[in-house]
Order: sequence, then C-alpha cells, then structure tokens
Amino acid sequence: MKANVPRLPPYLLFLLLLIATAAAYPQSGGTLSGAVTSAAGEPIPHARISAKNLNTGQSTELQGDASGHFDFSAAAPADFEITVSADGFDPKVTRISFSPGSVQSMTIALTAIPGWTPPPQTNLPNAPSSSQTAPSLSDLGFTPEQIRSNAQEQALLDKRTHMLKIHQKLGLITAAPLIASVVTSIGAGGKKTSNTDRTVHMVLGAVTGDLYFTTAYFAIRAPKPKGTPTRGPIRVHKALAWIHGPGMILTPILGALAYQQKNNGEKVHGLASAHGPVAIVTAGAFGAALLSVSLKF
Repeated sequence: MKANVPRLPPYLLFLLLLIATAAAYPQSGGTLSGAVTSAAGEPIPHARISAKNLNTGQSTELQGDASGHFDFSAAAPADFEITVSADGFDPKVTRISFSPGSVQSMTIALTAIPGWTPPPQTNLPNAPSSSQTAPSLSDLGFTPEQIRSNAQEQALLDKRTHMLKIHQKLGLITAAPLIASVVTSIGAGGKKTSNTDRTVHMVLGAVTGDLYFTTAYFAIRAPKPKGTPTRGPIRVHKALAWIHGPGMILTPILGALAYQQKNNGEKVHGLASAHGPVAIVTAGAFGAALLSVSLKF
C-alpha cells in the first residue's frame, strides 16, 4: 500500500515566508565638525553647544575646545537644532539634517553683545585660566576625544529610547489580532466548523505573527550603551520572550497542519493536535510580558 505523504499547501508556505522575513539593516547617522568664531573670524574658546534631536526631543550638551572647535556625531539619521552660546555673545540657533553616513562641517559666527563686560573673577586656588566663572570640560582634564565619546553614547541612548517606544506601541497593537485569533479558535476547531471560520482564524493568526516579528525587531535591534541597567520588570519581560517567541513560530506551523487535516475531512491528530495548547501558552506568555512592563515592582 502506497503511503500518502502530505504536501505543504501554499498558505503554509506564505506563513513561513512571513515568519522568515528579515528586517532591514539600520542606517548609520553622520558627523559634524564645527568651529565657533566671532563676527571678525576670531575663535571663541569653550563655547557651549546644545544639539537637540527634533525627532526624539533629546538634547546633547557639548563644549568647544580652546580653539573654538567642536565635534558631534549622530547614531541615526535625524534633524538637529544646534544652539551655540558663549559669554559676551548673542546665542545662535542653526538647524542641520543628518543623512546616512554624512560628514559635514560648519563655522558658526556669534555676534558680540555691545557694552558687555566679564564678571569679576574670584581668587580661588587652582582656578581655571579661562575667562569663565565655571570650569569647562577641558579645564577639568577631559580630552576632545572623551567629549566626543560622551556625545556618541548619548546619541545611542536616544536611538534606543526611540526604538523601544516603537516596540512598546507595536506590542499593544499586536495584542488585538492575537486576542481575536484566540476567540475565533473556539469555532475553528469544532465539528461543524465551516471553511470560512477556519480561514478567518488563519488570517488573524498570520496578521498576529507578522506584527509580532516586526515588534520583536525593534527590541532586538535597539542599541544598548555600555552600563545600561536592566531592572526587575525588564528581566521578567525578557524571560517571557523565551516562551512566546518559540510559540509564535510553532503556533502557525501546527495550525497549518491542523487546517489541512480538517479540510481533508480528518480529525486533527499527531503534532497538529498540539496547536491549541501551544497557542494558549503563547498568548498567555505574551500577555504576561505586556503586564510585566506595565506594572512597577
């Protein structure tokens, strides 16, 4: 007797393609090399620079060196508002856009305030030699390389915050089709189930899987600066991912096998019979993961 070897239907191949889709590589940002001068072109030492990311609202504080030079790096393409200020000069605001891999340079000329006089210096021991009342980063012993490194770490933190916010929003959106697929599963596996009921359940499962892996991408690809702490709820959230992650892969595969058996008039058997329990455990772990980051403990 010749064995009947089932072939994978087209809808199963479609589900597997949805699960196997790889997210695009993140784009790198750019760098800015700037110089702060007076209207006459003379360098202004130790100018204060504030770089505000207009996409995330995060600001990075920098300080120019003794020759008026500063460097700024962005980890991702974004629009920035650069505010430059110095004692005795009117502040100046400039906007700049970082495209992927861009390298830019600019000279920012400040206008002197008429009649301005520097504040009196206090005779403190080891006071900085600059004309500022407070010591600059250079006066405190920080090198330009260290200052640039801090800016890069801040840019990475800004990007991580932005990506995790998207991850959180997509996770809440994914919960809607997940709940709907669980509800429709009650009628999809019954004895009097129609093909339409099973098809609706399958489509909802496919939408859930697609949204889930898009959500996971933003968490996996979010950069993590060195020294970033992991709090208790985040640890629980990550641990639960080891349950609902594999479950989101197995559930549609087992569901497709069950779908094929029901369409052939067979009773769901073998590995396909595990579709329901795996789906329930997966949905429960995903819901618990959402609650773990919604409750403080």
